[in-house]
Amino acid sequence: MAAPLDPALFRPALIVLGAAAVVIPLFHRLRLSPVLGFILVGLAVGPHGAGRLAGYFPWVGWFTMTDTDAIAPIAELGVVLLMFMIGLEMPLQRLMVMRRYVFGLGPLQMLLCTMAVAGGLRLLGLGWSSAMVLGLALAMSSTAVVLQVLSAGRLLGGLLGRAGLGVLLFQDLAAVPILLAVSVLSVGGGAEGELAGLLATGGKAVLAVLAILAAGRLGLRPLFRGVARTGSQDLFVAASLLVALGTSLAAAAAGLTPALGALVAGLILAETEYRRQVEATIDPFKGLLIGVFLISVGMSLDVGRILAEPGLILGLSLALVVAKGVVIGGLVLGFGLGWAVAVPAGLLLAPAGEFGFVVIGLAMTGGLVPVAVGGTALIVVAVGLATIPALGALGMRLGERMAPPRTAEPVAEDDGQAPRVVIGGFGRVGQTVASLLDAHRIPYIAVDSDPDEVAAHRARGLKHVFWGDLTNADLLSRLNLDTARALVVTMSDVNAADALVLAARAARADLRIIVRARDDRHAAHLYALGASGAVPETIEASLQLGEAVLVDIGVPMGPVLVSIHERRAESQARIRAMAPAHVEVRDLGRRRLRDEAEG
Repeated sequence: MAAPLDPALFRPALIVLGAAAVVIPLFHRLRLSPVLGFILVGLAVGPHGAGRLAGYFPWVGWFTMTDTDAIAPIAELGVVLLMFMIGLEMPLQRLMVMRRYVFGLGPLQMLLCTMAVAGGLRLLGLGWSSAMVLGLALAMSSTAVVLQVLSAGRLLGGLLGRAGLGVLLFQDLAAVPILLAVSVLSVGGGAEGELAGLLATGGKAVLAVLAILAAGRLGLRPLFRGVARTGSQDLFVAASLLVALGTSLAAAAAGLTPALGALVAGLILAETEYRRQVEATIDPFKGLLIGVFLISVGMSLDVGRILAEPGLILGLSLALVVAKGVVIGGLVLGFGLGWAVAVPAGLLLAPAGEFGFVVIGLAMTGGLVPVAVGGTALIVVAVGLATIPALGALGMRLGERMAPPRTAEPVAEDDGQAPRVVIGGFGRVGQTVASLLDAHRIPYIAVDSDPDEVAAHRARGLKHVFWGDLTNADLLSRLNLDTARALVVTMSDVNAADALVLAARAARADLRIIVRARDDRHAAHLYALGASGAVPETIEASLQLGEAVLVDIGVPMGPVLVSIHERRAESQARIRAMAPAHVEVRDLGRRRLRDEAEG
């Protein structure tokens, strides 16, 4: 007989879901960062918050967590999915544009910040070995929190996002040799053994990345094409998670950070036609699991220790932000990015990152850092993580006041932020519309639900054609309708077209929505749902047939075009007059969408 299920196993999940359902909407209404909301939840329910009372009042234990390691694997999974999403938003061509930040700004930041922090610790009386280890740990920034702040503010495509991501990517690459060096020093290894270990690990890491790239290039597109043919959303979710988790585990097995493996997988998928649908599929998981990571950060904040030594903790935290902020801001200015990027970049990247927990903990275990000093450093790291959203907001305000933001550098591929036309359905009608847009140099993005057709278009070089289900609200939000010039709906599926018009109109009231309709009744129905224009196939075919007859029997082209335009205007007026009969349908649809959004 199976053992009875322990209800305590569900406690972490209930706390996370409660935070997502209650606390985060409250912070959204107050216009505060949800990052701060999750951290405060962790502080409240953790071992240093209400968890202290669990020993005195057993019922408090039902909504608190005293074991921070219980949610650590889920928190790591959130970071992995975040890096996977960042990879999807950063195609390889754009990453090549960022190479001066990754391999220029990144190593300079690590070197100078390490020396600045280590020098400061030496002045406080710490030995050189301890100071250097802590300098390396505190020189790192928070990949999870910083990228979450940049992504939420849609700043990844700008100069601030690229500079920040370049620094964070180099730090992820440097994580492996840093950990290896600390491990070797902890066990007392010699210089020769240390160098051999570094070279071996570096070679293994390079081979692992090349293997992931090769496997992704060969296998990812066939995998997702096969899944897309089934039409199963559940299977697509499973495939997306399989790729993200599988590559992260492969990277971890090779000695790399799991997040770096997930990033490489995202970079590969960003070049495929499945990029947009994968983004829409992963995003809900990523947001919730990143919340788990932020809750774990809040749980690590020892308020009692901070209150016992407020001057020391806050003084060290402020000194770290000032020292790193000045170094990073100066480097960004040296790279010619201006004050509007230097100030927010310096403040966002100044606090130490989650990697500091790992390095400092390992150094304390190996005797490289005194336990008392390491404990204080861990609190400084946790305090810094909690202040990143506020520091980022302050940096943006100060940067805007000091200098206007510069225009982002040109990239090899459209980053999706520029205004363009969205085409829903890329069959015969959608392709004709696209060809006309190309003729007038108007950018567009097209989405179609047939994976084989999309693959054929991509093979012909049409890189702005993606596979996906446009009736999926998450995918629709990924197409940047807030900046789109128009939405053209060419799908032959009447129900899908209706759902798309309703969703698009609910998302943006002033969007131009032009829809392919079957006949005049369907066109009137689409107007009622919120379409700006509806083009009935039967009427347009009749007008084209009449035009051809008149021209062939010798009527001059000028009068023929005038007649055609008059007939078209009369038809549109008659169809619009029919639309109020369907207002009730539109209102019901809008209420349904609103209820789903609020629910």
